[in-house]
Amino acid sequence: MKLPGHLVRRLVLMIGGEAMQSGFHFALNIALLHMLSAQGYGLFAIGMVMGGVGLSYIRSLTAVPASIWMGKSTNNAGVNAYDVAFGTAALIVALLMAIGTAIVMHLLGDPSGIAAGCFVGAWSLRSHMRTAFFARRQQVIVSISDAAFTIAGTVMAGLAIWLARDVLQSVFYALAAANLFGILVLVRLARRTMRISFRMPTRRRYARLWSQLCWSAFSATTTNIQGQCLALLVAGIAGAAAYAPLAAVLVLFAPLRIISLAFVNMTQPELAKLMRNNETRRVWAQAKLWAVVMGLGAVAYGCAIMFVLPMIKSQALQDASVGFIGLFVIANFVPIMLYIMPRIVLEIMGDFRIVAFITLGGAIVGLALIAILLAIAPPPWALLGSAVSEIFVLVASWYFVHHRMWNIEHPDQRHDSRLGTWRRAVSFAVVRR
Repeated sequence: MKLPGHLVRRLVLMIGGEAMQSGFHFALNIALLHMLSAQGYGLFAIGMVMGGVGLSYIRSLTAVPASIWMGKSTNNAGVNAYDVAFGTAALIVALLMAIGTAIVMHLLGDPSGIAAGCFVGAWSLRSHMRTAFFARRQQVIVSISDAAFTIAGTVMAGLAIWLARDVLQSVFYALAAANLFGILVLVRLARRTMRISFRMPTRRRYARLWSQLCWSAFSATTTNIQGQCLALLVAGIAGAAAYAPLAAVLVLFAPLRIISLAFVNMTQPELAKLMRNNETRRVWAQAKLWAVVMGLGAVAYGCAIMFVLPMIKSQALQDASVGFIGLFVIANFVPIMLYIMPRIVLEIMGDFRIVAFITLGGAIVGLALIAILLAIAPPPWALLGSAVSEIFVLVASWYFVHHRMWNIEHPDQRHDSRLGTWRRAVSFAVVRR
C-alpha cells in the first residue's frame, strides 16, 4: 500500500509546526541543564512532566473526542455543537490541571508552583485548541500559531534567563505567556473565538457522551500512572536531584512525542471518517503502515541520539552513565511509537474501556517493577521497569485491535468461533471426567 499523498502533505505541515515547538523546548532544556542545579533542573523536569499529564487529560477528555465526533459529524451544526461542548470542558480541565500542578510542585519544595501551574494550564488549553482546529482542517493556521508561540517563547524565556533572579519561576511564567500568545494568534487568524457555554444544552450534550468519556478519563489516569510513574516514583523516593540525569536524557527524546502527536492529529480524523464509512480494511492497512514508519523512525532517531549523548556535560548529570541511560530510554520509546496506531484505532471505535484496562495493566507492571528496582539498584535501572511496562502495552494493544478488526470483518465467523471455543471447553471437561 502506498502512502496517501494528501496525508503525507498534511503530515509534513503538521510536523513542521511540531518541530518548531520541539526545537524550542529542546534548546530551553539544554540551556537550563547547564544553568540550574540538579535540584532545580529536576523540579523543572517535574513541571514538564505535569505538563504532559495535563496534555494527556486534555487529549482524552476533550481533544480526541472532539476530533472523533467532529470528524463523524455530517453538518456544520453538529461540528459547532461539539466544538462548544468540548471547548468548555477543555477550559475546566485546564484550570484543574493548573491548580493540581501548583499543589504538586509546592509539595516537592518548589516555591514557583503557581508559575508552573499557569504554564501547565495554558499549555493544556492551547493543545486542545490545536487539535480542534486540526479537526476543522485548518493546519496552516495552526502552524502559524505554532511559529508565533515558538518565537514568543524564545524571546520571553531568553529574557527570563538573562534578567531574572529566580530563573525557574520566570521561565515558567514566560512559557505560560508564550502559550497564551499562541492561543491569541490562533483565534485571530481563524476569526473564530473559542466558544464557551455552561448552559443546559451544552451540559446535556457532554453528559450523553460521558458513558464513553468516563472510560477515556480512566484511561488517561492509568496512562499517566503507566507513563509518568517513573518520574513520580524516582522523584518521590530518591528526590528531584536523582531524577535530573534521567530527565536530561529523556528530554533528548521529546521530539518523538511531538512527532507522535502530529501523527495522531493527522490520522485520527481521517481514520474516523473511514470507520464511519465502514472501510475497515483501509483503516487496518493504514494503521499497520504508519506503525512501521514510526517504529523505524524511533530506532533511527535513538541511534542518532546515542552519538550525541557523550558530548553532553553538566553538573545536573552527577557523573551518571548517559550511554547506559540512553539504551534504556530507547527501549522505552520504540514500543511507545509502535502502539500509537492501534490505540488510535481502538479510540475511534469507541473502545475506551479496552484502552483503559490495557494501560491499567501496564501501570501495575510498571509501578511494581520500578519500585522493586529503586529498592535494589541505582535510579537509572528504574528505566528497565518502565520499558517492560511499555512493551506490555504494545503487545496488548495490537492483540486487542487485531481481535476487534477481525470480528468486524468476519461477523459470521465470530459467532462460529465463540461456539467452537465453547464446544472445545465442554469436550475438554468431558474428557477429564
